[in-house]
Amino acid sequence: MIHALTDFFPSKTVSLYMARSFLINTFAFLFGLVLILQTLDLLSESGRILAYPGNGDAQVWQYVSLRVPQIVATFLPFSVLLGTIITFTTMNQNSEIIALKASGLSAHQVLAPLMIAGLGVAIISFTFNDRIVSRASTTLAAWKKVDYGALPIDRGDRSNVWVRDGSHLVHAQQIKGRGDAAILGGVTVYERDGAVLKSLVRAKIGRREGNGWRVEGADRFDVATGKLTPLGSVVVAQGVRPDQFTLSSVDAESMSFGALSEAIDDLRAAGRPTKALEGALWHKLSGPLSAVLMPLLAAVAAFGIARSGKLFVRAVMGMGLGFLYFVADNFALAMGNLGAYPPFLAAWAPFLLFAMIGEAVLLKSEE
Repeated sequence: MIHALTDFFPSKTVSLYMARSFLINTFAFLFGLVLILQTLDLLSESGRILAYPGNGDAQVWQYVSLRVPQIVATFLPFSVLLGTIITFTTMNQNSEIIALKASGLSAHQVLAPLMIAGLGVAIISFTFNDRIVSRASTTLAAWKKVDYGALPIDRGDRSNVWVRDGSHLVHAQQIKGRGDAAILGGVTVYERDGAVLKSLVRAKIGRREGNGWRVEGADRFDVATGKLTPLGSVVVAQGVRPDQFTLSSVDAESMSFGALSEAIDDLRAAGRPTKALEGALWHKLSGPLSAVLMPLLAAVAAFGIARSGKLFVRAVMGMGLGFLYFVADNFALAMGNLGAYPPFLAAWAPFLLFAMIGEAVLLKSEE
């Protein structure tokens, strides 16, 4: 089986040559795009950075270190597409594709080294996004909120948070701290029988105790009788975890794959909608894997005789297919955020659709 798999690829020398050319072209395009786009971005942001008293060159370079990972993550798939097209166009012009096909290799065998290299790029992209981009995005977002001033220490303070406790609803005006040390301020428990509101329990402060929250100075208002009953100190919201309060807002781009998965579980347990975040979670996998898809979409530039004068048209067709994929990908994510598409479909439908389109174009080109 291993022997049959190795026979699917061209010779080791040819495979390494193609993969090396693909990677060099891809990262050359990426370097150029990052350099140009970061320069343009810095022209618009440097004034805001330096406007804060005390900021100087060090803060400008700090901004660059936080912004570059975001630009790399955004434009790496574009660079893979352009790198693939240049690689195939050059090989076609030099009749290298014709030589490979004349040796008995199919179109899929010619593509195999680039798709394996693309898989390597996808793994690097996922790791880079998960470890570096998420942290840089978190820091940069917090820095922008204070107009590029001194970054505040995040102590986990949140405000205006709603949590579901079975059929009851718990509202906290403010949460300070994290975990079991979290303190709730302005607590209101809406006690319901199904969808019918029965009573309200109000308290000024609440602290974690056992599996629930002990609130102080509480009183209960009965909706049916209009009677207000002092309760003093009482435990409410049994089974509601601290993280269900502190996860009041979740930014998918600023979280790693594992952290986002845990946040979705916590939000689902709190009874909050998670469809948009589930789509973002799946896209953390499908996004980097677009590097495997790009050689298939750009393959139209590889096949066909260069002397026919249609090589440029084929290259444009490959570029058009690639850019159309990115448009469809963003459209599907937007539909997923609106709830029109299920999360899995929003993240994977463009990938699977264009994989089939690329395969159809490849088979047509091979004919």
